[in-house]
Amino acid sequence: MTDYGRELEFGASVAPLAEPPGFVERLVVAADRAGLDLVGIQDHPYQRRFLDTWTLICTLVPVTERIRFFPDVASLPLRPPAMLAKAAASLDVLSGGRVEVGLGAGSFWDAIEAMGGPRRTPGEAVRSIEEAIQVIRLVWSEERSVRFEGDIYSLKGMRPGPHPVHDIGIWVGAYGPRMLDLIGRLADGWVPSLGHSPPERLPERQRRIDEGAEKAGREPREIRRAYNISGMIGEADEGPLNGPASRWVEELSRFALELGMDTFIYWPADDPVRQVELFASEVMPRVRESVAAGRGR
Repeated sequence: MTDYGRELEFGASVAPLAEPPGFVERLVVAADRAGLDLVGIQDHPYQRRFLDTWTLICTLVPVTERIRFFPDVASLPLRPPAMLAKAAASLDVLSGGRVEVGLGAGSFWDAIEAMGGPRRTPGEAVRSIEEAIQVIRLVWSEERSVRFEGDIYSLKGMRPGPHPVHDIGIWVGAYGPRMLDLIGRLADGWVPSLGHSPPERLPERQRRIDEGAEKAGREPREIRRAYNISGMIGEADEGPLNGPASRWVEELSRFALELGMDTFIYWPADDPVRQVELFASEVMPRVRESVAAGRGR
């Protein structure tokens, strides 16, 4: 049993669809009004049906009041880390501290290469994330001038600014052993998806993150564990996350108390606005109560 005791957070996962017009805004406004904490917006710039994630987030901040945004996860090969850090810091200032950063080493390499991005080997992908985290933190630092020389990225006397108005989290979406070790050593969070990291795979992957953290002198509890989940809340009984709200409460409570996850980002399979509202009203408060009771015991 692994429970890091972190405060729970809940969010909605959004595909940045260009059509139908206004779809994403309606969904995000519903999530904000329903009291969710986060919106994670997928980042696949090569997908012709998708709007650009950062541009989209900039339009969503003014129509919401409190919800935080993060790319889930940013395609690093197409978003150089210094510019990514500048964009995130700028949006954090403009939004009053409502931005986090999800970071991914890349996938769909043919599509990335078609846009002029690099095709990286697995080893290069790991190095790119490690160097990117260092570069991003330098760009957010209070230093007057920063330099960095890595195998993939460099800074040659850049002057940082503006500075974020809150401590932006860097959450990495990854699954391999070397990447999990890196998350433990350097990142602020892990963002797996249920489809790529089903519950039975979580304990071993959590262990690798924890070992990386301990080697770096960090407390494993410092690292957020955010789970991208999908399914449908309703009467149909078709699996753990395709059924009544009570089943969702049971499963998410188990994910928190036994598997160490503390943040749940929901991507509805259908009827997204209504599903997000149900997630916020019927699942979120009951999971919080259940986990609080479990921790009390």
